[in-house]
Amino acid sequence: MRVPAAGAIAAIAVLLSGCGPADDWSGPHAAPGAVGTLAPGFVTAPPTPEATITPSPGSWDGVHPAPGYRVVLLTAGDDAPTKTLADAVTAWAEAEDVSLKTVTATGPNDYVPGIGRAMDLKPDLIIAAGNGLVDPLALVTANHLDQQFLVLGAELAEPTENVTAANWPGASFRGEGLDMSSSFDAASFTPARAAAAVRAGVASVLNHLTGIVVRLP
Repeated sequence: MRVPAAGAIAAIAVLLSGCGPADDWSGPHAAPGAVGTLAPGFVTAPPTPEATITPSPGSWDGVHPAPGYRVVLLTAGDDAPTKTLADAVTAWAEAEDVSLKTVTATGPNDYVPGIGRAMDLKPDLIIAAGNGLVDPLALVTANHLDQQFLVLGAELAEPTENVTAANWPGASFRGEGLDMSSSFDAASFTPARAAAAVRAGVASVLNHLTGIVVRLP
C-alpha cells in the first residue's frame, strides 16, 4: 500500500479539520466586516502602534463577525493552556457561525511551515495559540502585512500593524530570551479568560484596532 507523503497528510488534515460546510474556501471572497459596535470603555482614544489598551469588561460583547468570516486556528503544543485557548476559539466559532479551519504545528521544526500553511488558506484572520509560536510569528508576520493575526495568551515584543494580541496578567509571554517567570502563569488560563480574550481580540481586529495588545483583567 502506498503511504501519502508527509505534506499530503498535512494538507488532508487541514481540509478535514474545517468547520462550516456552507463555505468550502475554494475561492476568494470579500472580507466580512463587523456586526455591532464597541461600547464606550473599549478605547478612549485611537491607540498608538504597539500600545496596550485595557478595555472595560464586556465592552466588546456587542461586536460580532459578519456571516462568512473565515478563521484559521493555528496551534502548537498539547499543554493545558494551549488546549484551553483552542477550545475557546472552537466554541466561539460555533456560536458565531464562523467558518473555521485548524492548522496544527507539530513541533519546533514545523512552526514556520505551520504559519505558512495557515496563510496559504487565505483566511480573514489567523488566531494563534501556543507560546512556541511567538518567536516564529515575530519572524514571519512582518513580511505579510496583508494577513491579520490575533495572538491569544501571549504577545509579540514588537508587533507590526497586522498582529494583535489579547491576553491578561499571567498570559503575556513575549518570546524566548525574555523573563518567562514574571509573565507566564499556567493557572491563569481559565476557560472564562480564554473566551473573553477571543471575543475582545476579534472585536478589536474587526474595528481595525490592530498592532496593539488588548489586556484583560
